[in-house]
Amino acid sequence: MVLAAGRGERLRPLTDHTPKPMLLVRGKPLIAWHLEALARAGVREVVINLSWMGDSIRQGLGDGARYGVRVQYSQEPPGALEVGGGIATALPLLGSAPFLVVNGDTFTDLEFSSLAIESGALAHLVLVPNPEHHVHGDFGLNGRAVSDGPGTRLTYSGIGVFRPELFANHPPGRFPLLPLLRAAIAAGRLTGERYDGRWTDVGTVQRLTMLNETQADQPGS
Repeated sequence: MVLAAGRGERLRPLTDHTPKPMLLVRGKPLIAWHLEALARAGVREVVINLSWMGDSIRQGLGDGARYGVRVQYSQEPPGALEVGGGIATALPLLGSAPFLVVNGDTFTDLEFSSLAIESGALAHLVLVPNPEHHVHGDFGLNGRAVSDGPGTRLTYSGIGVFRPELFANHPPGRFPLLPLLRAAIAAGRLTGERYDGRWTDVGTVQRLTMLNETQADQPGS
């Protein structure tokens, strides 16, 4: 699942007329980098959630065939459903097996095929070194176990593998993902790994500009 329903307030005025996932990064839509990377990893079925300017994303991506995947869309109401609610709403399209979730406003060279979830875990997160705009991080990592206590912390990359059971018994509607992750930590069922490769949260005009000006190798090049 690629998360693409957000309004992109910090990227205004660009996102007043273009949905955030369709902003160009080095000549192609940001979300296209993910779809191509997922196809290289062997993924063939992708769900994309939509809210703000969802029709523009549908028109731009179509059925996904040009990227080597088959795309289905999960439509959300105006204002979207936050990450937790968006994933939960898409569960009928995602099926009963563990599934990969990728935040649509990130840019990374992570090989998605390397990710896996352990048998007892409800979710497995990719954590990255804290960027300048998020210096306090989100979670700790003790071996493969994600923690929420004191100590060195890392930032959740917006990439993870989830089991549908993580969302079981939660009322439908709009809700964040974080409380579910904290409950999984408390149950000892949240694992993670650190990734030190390329990762950018494309959340502001400045970061988008810097990303487009960077001359380093592109993912998939």
